[in-house]
Amino acid sequence: MAHISVTVDGTVYDDDVEPRLLLVHYLRDRLGLTGTPIGCDTGNCGACTVDLDGESVKSCSVLAVQADGCAVTTVQGLTGDGEWHPLQKAFHEQHALQCGYCTPGMIMAARDLLRENPDPTPEEVRHALEGNLCRCTGYQNIVRAVLAAAAEMRRRTIHEPGAVRQPAGAAGTAAGTAGGRGPRR
Repeated sequence: MAHISVTVDGTVYDDDVEPRLLLVHYLRDRLGLTGTPIGCDTGNCGACTVDLDGESVKSCSVLAVQADGCAVTTVQGLTGDGEWHPLQKAFHEQHALQCGYCTPGMIMAARDLLRENPDPTPEEVRHALEGNLCRCTGYQNIVRAVLAAAAEMRRRTIHEPGAVRQPAGAAGTAAGTAGGRGPRR
């Protein structure tokens, strides 16, 4: 067993875990945070994407012991004071989900994009979400939802932790770091 201390959605957890336990299984089975689904267990679909110390990662490709000393944010941790995050609200309003299985990972990957590029083009959104698979929607409403959330966040001047602040009109400058990679691990 290995001892870890990890902050998940603002709560500190001290636990003993098997060294081979995946972060996704720790979140779901140990902590009961089932909002992070297990999609493929191979790192291919992105459904299990979470934020690990400011970077989106596929939690099926990270060991729980690798999160020791880190802060993890799940899709469940985005809701503050009972209010949906603008991305959650936009996904609902823009009908950007059908079965909903990919939605947590899409939202977390989109959040990562909007931290780096608060005013993306539709092409930049598509490129940033390439590491996340949806088998239902055809992606059009997902792109529309991300753009709507980005506009709302700019309107309300919501800045995510770790956000890169860009001047108006500088939308494409972060695309090289945000685009196409999907979750980083």
